[in-house]
Amino acid sequence: FDAGLNTSTAWTEHLERTSTYQSVSDDEKEEPPKGRPARALYDFEGRADFRELTMKAGDDIEVLKEHLPDGWSLVSIGGEAGLIPTSYYTFTTDFTTLHRKDGSNSTIGRNDSTPRSTTPPPLADQRTGEWTYGLPNFRQSLLGGKSFNRFSSFVTSGAEEWVLHGTANDVSPTSSHQPRQPSGIEEEDEETIQSEASKEADRHFVDAGPSWKAKLPVFQVLVHSPSKRSSTLTGSYTVYNVTSVFLPPSHEQPDEGEGDEAEPPPSPKRISVHRRFSHFVFLHTSLSQRLPGIALPPLPEKQYAGRFNEDFVEARRGDLERYLNRIIRHPIARYAEVLTFFLSCDSDIEWRKKLSHYLSLPPAGPQFYAQVFHPAFNLDADDATDAVERFRRHLKAVDKGVQGLRGMFSNLRTARIGLAKYQRLLSYSLLSLITSTPLASSEPLNALTEDEEDEEERDTSRVGLLNAEGAWCWRENCDDCLRMTKAMQKTAEALQGIADVQEDNARRVQLSTHEMLKDVAHPSTLYTPVIDTHKSALLRYKEAMRQRPSNDDVSARCETVLNTTMSEFATYHTQKQEDFEKLTLDYLNGEIELYTTILEKLQAAKASFYSPDWDELSVNRSGPRQPSRLERDLPSVDPRLGKVPITGATRTGEMLPEPAPHVWDSAPMRPVSVAIQEGVGMIFGGSSVSSLYGRSSVFGKFW
Repeated sequence: FDAGLNTSTAWTEHLERTSTYQSVSDDEKEEPPKGRPARALYDFEGRADFRELTMKAGDDIEVLKEHLPDGWSLVSIGGEAGLIPTSYYTFTTDFTTLHRKDGSNSTIGRNDSTPRSTTPPPLADQRTGEWTYGLPNFRQSLLGGKSFNRFSSFVTSGAEEWVLHGTANDVSPTSSHQPRQPSGIEEEDEETIQSEASKEADRHFVDAGPSWKAKLPVFQVLVHSPSKRSSTLTGSYTVYNVTSVFLPPSHEQPDEGEGDEAEPPPSPKRISVHRRFSHFVFLHTSLSQRLPGIALPPLPEKQYAGRFNEDFVEARRGDLERYLNRIIRHPIARYAEVLTFFLSCDSDIEWRKKLSHYLSLPPAGPQFYAQVFHPAFNLDADDATDAVERFRRHLKAVDKGVQGLRGMFSNLRTARIGLAKYQRLLSYSLLSLITSTPLASSEPLNALTEDEEDEEERDTSRVGLLNAEGAWCWRENCDDCLRMTKAMQKTAEALQGIADVQEDNARRVQLSTHEMLKDVAHPSTLYTPVIDTHKSALLRYKEAMRQRPSNDDVSARCETVLNTTMSEFATYHTQKQEDFEKLTLDYLNGEIELYTTILEKLQAAKASFYSPDWDELSVNRSGPRQPSRLERDLPSVDPRLGKVPITGATRTGEMLPEPAPHVWDSAPMRPVSVAIQEGVGMIFGGSSVSSLYGRSSVFGKFW
């Protein structure tokens, strides 16, 4: 180990340069080219073991190679070659000769109009003696600049290939597919239109921000009417109706005087197709291959057991509908050619024909980035570094907060079901009181002796419990007690209605909000590939800019990748605002509707105790009290066990429906590809390893 002499890039380049000037024959020798003359500006004392030279200010030197790594130059002083800092000298050929007014000549430097500082500028470490200094160049020579971790998203998405080599052509792969031969002029025109539309669909534009430029307005997709079908080849399966709803542009009303009647607004355009789950798998696979640089929502997992269960089919229908709507909300996935085909092709023959075409298309890879167009020089490396770190930390916080909110919301729904149950028990207890009908667990009103118990068993009459009009009174013809009994019966029925509303809110309205919370969960996992690609591209960008001369082609392609990733950051920012605004408003509207209905029922029950409703309850106007429909359930109600009969809208005994688990909800096993990527990343490094595990890789310093 010779103090880093053999690992010094500067000294190695010097040796290679000088050796090339030796002729094969000793008789024919060429003088090596002389360097540019220069003059030392500052004193510098170099270290001989690092092949540095020592010079004094004003010494004449020859610069053999000006730009070397870390701000050093290869020079010759007195016939000896070595290294000195680039900022410690100036070229004498840059000096100009100026004429004084007295006719004499004076040689002055370009910046001699201002006094030169005697303090030398800061000196960067040469790092010649560091044994790891040559390893990055070793990686460049061994792997051609490629990352050793071939499982990172920066590699699998094609971003690395794009950064290093660009792309061979600027034509979309979909357009290079051999089209069918047209049989006529009309078919030829149609084929041309489809080809141009395909090319346009593969072009993606970035606006200022940066953010994606949307080409199509947002529309809505409904997944509905699932039905079970059978096939002799594939067996039974479920088919869903997928309806795309396109709202018309804003309808302008005619001015006054132009017509007596205004034209009705145009109805929305609807396109309906039939799709099964395997078709959704095809769509997700194709989108992942054609749009490798964006964050696509995960597709619900395939179910093998109980897939025809009514509750599962309904949950799957909701998951697929939310999946499609999240796809069409993305500014560039919305107009993907394969998505248009999925939502509009209603012919089985055409579906099978084009399905094979899309399945045969190779992954877009670097071609995706070749079709991204953005303003030039619209990014700053420091801003990009700060943005990705802020974005990563924010996603981690959102991830943790949403998980806690989902758990708390589940507890709220369970508590509301419990509240509804006790509302029912209160209603039955109140009705048991005014009808003198004991509940299943009620004790006798008085402790009776054995003789009195025998007499009670023989006496089955209800004398003294209720009068002839059904009033809760031992007196006959007591109109006041009759009115009170009827009003309390209305109160018991109102409490039963309130329990119905609370239970329906927990099972239906809050379930919808709970499902929306699942859709905004795990943003950190969703955007980890985008963050990894961003960090890797940023690293390559900085390396390209440090080269002398800088590699403008690589840095420009890195800017394209960074525009793509930062546009994805902006897409999440927009969608997060929309999602949580809608989620909060839906919850508030559901609560307002719930408590408004409860208030109306309570006010109606309260009005029974005041005129004119109180007067209507008299025997002369409404007759005797009619038994409530709830009285037949009283013998089966057990307050001690919380047992409530399940009749009508009462569903307290049923299990509370929960949203289907998210794909990334605490999976017991990780996918094999993820485990391999994390394992390789921990060894050889990757921009996402330190962010996920809080530590760097084993060989991260080398790579």
